[in-house]
Amino acid sequence: MRIRTLPAAAALAAMIGSMALAAPSYADTDRSIPVWNVDDTVVDGLHQQVFLSDSYKSQIVVTDYAGQVVGTVSGLGQVRDLELSPDGGTLYAAVQEADKIVAIDTGTLRQTAEYPTGAGTAPSRLALADGRLWFGYGDQWDSGLGVVDLTAGTPAVTLGLDDGHDFSSPPRLYAAPGNPGTLLALDANISSGPIVVYDISSGTPKIRVSAEKGGSYADAALTPDGQDVVVAGPGTRALTEYRLSDLSEVRTYPVPDSPKAVSIAPDGTVAATVADTGSDGDTYVFTGGADGTPSVRDLSPAFTPGGGHSISWTPDGGALFAQTGYDTSTRLHRVDEPRRYAPVLTVNAPSTGTRTKTLTVTGKLTAGVALPAGTPLKVTRTDLDSPNGKSLGTRTLGTGGTFSFTDAPPAGSKVTYTVTYAGDATHTSATASDSVQVSRATPSLSVDNNGKVYAYGKDVRFTAHLGSTYKNRTVEIWADPYGADKPNKLVKSGTVDSHGNLSAVVDMKRDTKVTAKFAGDSHYQPRSVSSTAGAEVRVSTSVSGHYKTKYTSGHTYYYFHKSKDPLFTTDMTYYRGRKQRLEIDVYADGRWQRVGAQYFALGTDGVSRVHLTGTHSTGWRTRVRSSYYNFSSGDNVNSTTHGAWKYYIFTS
Repeated sequence: MRIRTLPAAAALAAMIGSMALAAPSYADTDRSIPVWNVDDTVVDGLHQQVFLSDSYKSQIVVTDYAGQVVGTVSGLGQVRDLELSPDGGTLYAAVQEADKIVAIDTGTLRQTAEYPTGAGTAPSRLALADGRLWFGYGDQWDSGLGVVDLTAGTPAVTLGLDDGHDFSSPPRLYAAPGNPGTLLALDANISSGPIVVYDISSGTPKIRVSAEKGGSYADAALTPDGQDVVVAGPGTRALTEYRLSDLSEVRTYPVPDSPKAVSIAPDGTVAATVADTGSDGDTYVFTGGADGTPSVRDLSPAFTPGGGHSISWTPDGGALFAQTGYDTSTRLHRVDEPRRYAPVLTVNAPSTGTRTKTLTVTGKLTAGVALPAGTPLKVTRTDLDSPNGKSLGTRTLGTGGTFSFTDAPPAGSKVTYTVTYAGDATHTSATASDSVQVSRATPSLSVDNNGKVYAYGKDVRFTAHLGSTYKNRTVEIWADPYGADKPNKLVKSGTVDSHGNLSAVVDMKRDTKVTAKFAGDSHYQPRSVSSTAGAEVRVSTSVSGHYKTKYTSGHTYYYFHKSKDPLFTTDMTYYRGRKQRLEIDVYADGRWQRVGAQYFALGTDGVSRVHLTGTHSTGWRTRVRSSYYNFSSGDNVNSTTHGAWKYYIFTS
């Protein structure tokens, strides 16, 4: 993968383009982009766009400088390397699957030309130099160097220009306007692959110098004057600069992990991404050169394979674009002040505290270039009484980058301490925070009627009582009827009266859990309490089939001929699967005695009809009733309820 920006020769065009667009000032961004795997990236300063090729999806995705997708060029089979014309108006793309290179207008995103390179050539690598478009093509050892001469009236394609070198794969190509007549090629895919420098001043490449430097190169970038190259790889710490004239080593740039991509700003600042393990950062900017302490960013928690990390400067050298991840995790990052050191700020507060009692907050502020003792830090406390934050003034950095301060939080619950470093000429700003759970008093809260049972459908007043609190005097009363088909419902919310009371009426048709809720305030913690009251069912029993009624022995009796089977009809509040229990007693030996009981299902209308059949004995005083028993009747949504006794006698 190669990362390129608008060449220095187009500086005037870029300046005019930037002035015309009146570029806004951006903050760092981090956005997901619809790219499965980034093959190459070009930053267009003229239109302030970023072009990202994606061979997997055969497309070029275009974003603005804020990372928002502004366009897509699709239908480019296995599009690989990208190259921008010196005036920024044309983007060249190697379309490997279609054996061609295409030209795209960077303003309209429409294809303006194509240059077939020959059947089976599969061009994949590009470099623009001296009005010619050089390309690496082929597959593995059947690879070579070709050119499209854009200076000709009819651009001509020439293949086989490797000057005798047998490339193990399509060479990665680099050129810089500061060193015309020179083309750099990396034989990158084997450990013995050399770096090859070609003289292309005649139009026919001639090897000027070639040297093996470990092979398996991940990426490279030319210095602005085109005299040196910085190569990423091989090995875990290799970010090495070589002189193009003889490929002698000039210097190394220390990075902790395998470098994956490198880019050089117009002022010579080197930036690289590495295979981050999650602890050392992944983006290194060598503001002070190879001997200086790099500015380190951690853009991604850990390096991910695939497209990995690639990096690209804007043409003015003011910002960096980097890509991390692949597939659905691909992200485009923009770093606005890459040369300034990014401090690491930590804040540590106790996990718990007591309201109005002093606690101590500590922390540390470190950077690649250490900050001196006395550096000011702003402290803000956010709590229930100050949800937008309250300034606690300025604290100063101590020796070794540490700091501490004390505070007696006036409010309870979650209290957050935020520390901010404003930044300076060499450091970016930094903000960090930590929270402490501060204790609060437990308020007195109750709700009445617990355990009471009411007739079906009775309107019952429930009263919640709230004791002393700080500011909040609002209570909610919720009613949750038994049964999954009835939701918990807010019955009333309001401010308690001068006695601390709030009442609400509940229609008791089922057993109901009534809950009073207090949300808490800065001195008192939230609390909820409940009471459960019962509701009976509606039940009645009627008798039919008798031939007369008579009041006797203190009750009205229904008289039946012994040849007639009584019909007992029960009407009860319906609930799915509910049964009524029919109970029969006979008066004998001076007391009522149970002689029969059985459950009968209710119809959907709540009615149960039961005929009492069999041989009926005459002269006995008998009674019958219908009852609902919690749980035993098939559910538990009401309280046990007994219907009225009905009395009857059989006669001859």
